Amino acid sequence: MSVAIRPARTSDIKAIRKIIDTYSLQRRLLSKETVMLYESVQEFFVAEKDNEIIGCGALHVLWEDLGEVRTVAVNEAFRGQKIGHQILTQIIERAKTLGLKRLFCLTFETEFFGKHGFTEIQGAPVESDVYQQLLRSYDEGIAEFLDLESVKPNTLGNTRMLKIL
Repeated sequence: MSVAIRPARTSDIKAIRKIIDTYSLQRRLLSKETVMLYESVQEFFVAEKDNEIIGCGALHVLWEDLGEVRTVAVNEAFRGQKIGHQILTQIIERAKTLGLKRLFCLTFETEFFGKHGFTEIQGAPVESDVYQQLLRSYDEGIAEFLDLESVKPNTLGNTRMLKIL
């Protein structure tokens, strides 16, 4: 059976949690609280094969024209089968549908994201007035995006990348 990429449902969160836990133990993904996964379920896509969730990825809107790709991961048994590429393609298409013009990510997988047109950047690619507005967010991902010192102990030294849509 082929792999289907679809929007996540609340019933998928336990499987998403399991995938995230595998990679967070390897320090390749930041761990997320389960409550945060439920709160952001509408941001996630999942890859499903034979009624099993084998991959995930999320799109988080940061600002009017800017979104962040988060938590793209595939069950290790299915890596190398282009499933992550399928998930990221869906995220990019969703970003375009929402009217976003740029996508940001923090990643160790620079080659993977590079194949989709992401390039390495330094700093936060927003103007100072937007930066000031984003500082008001309680979202830890926004703090990571802004490269704030307060989240440095929580980050894994990821590369900052951006794609123009």
